[in-house]
Amino acid sequence: MPTPREDTTTMRALQGLENNSSSVRLQAALAAGTTPDPDLIGTLIERCASEPEFYVREMLTWALTRHPASTTVPLLVDQVASPRAQARSQALHTLSKIGDRRAWPALTPALLSDADDEVARSAWRAAVVLVPEGEERELAVALATQLGRGGRETQLSLSRALIALGEAMVPVLDAAKRHRDPRVRAHAIATERMWRDPDTGFEFAIEEAKRIVALGGSGREGDGGPC
Repeated sequence: MPTPREDTTTMRALQGLENNSSSVRLQAALAAGTTPDPDLIGTLIERCASEPEFYVREMLTWALTRHPASTTVPLLVDQVASPRAQARSQALHTLSKIGDRRAWPALTPALLSDADDEVARSAWRAAVVLVPEGEERELAVALATQLGRGGRETQLSLSRALIALGEAMVPVLDAAKRHRDPRVRAHAIATERMWRDPDTGFEFAIEEAKRIVALGGSGREGDGGPC
């Protein structure tokens, strides 16, 4: 049974998380993680879905990782089906930080191709952390359906996710380099270049890949397009 002091601490944290001041919310999230309290989990998750400040959201995520995964993971999995994009994105981000593979079934193809770029990026990052051993190839196939999508940040996020899968993504990229869409081909070529040479920046890799595609090449060894 909670003591009066514990009740007071919980109430103070609950009030702090709803405060108009972002610095007060940050301190409340820090306190919630420093002294984990299961009574705060629901509020922490709900606040993640609406908190406007990035650094406060990061502290909320940290606070959730300090609580038992057996309690937080099922609630976060419920959130990935939320109609609110930020709720989905932040829940996925938190699941990637917790790293509990019981959340893997929530990483559906629909989520990996979510219409919201931030949600999709969070799903990609979570997927490469949570994918069970032996299922990397299937995940690479699902991720490859998103090649060519969005702007620089989105494409870079996808490239990093594919690269994190290592050898499992090589045959998938080989197939993507023959795709009818030049954006897909260029993105696949750039991703492979970054995997083979980690020092290559994305900007250089994607521009070089676009040049190869424009010249009719596919990025295969010795294939730089017609001279």
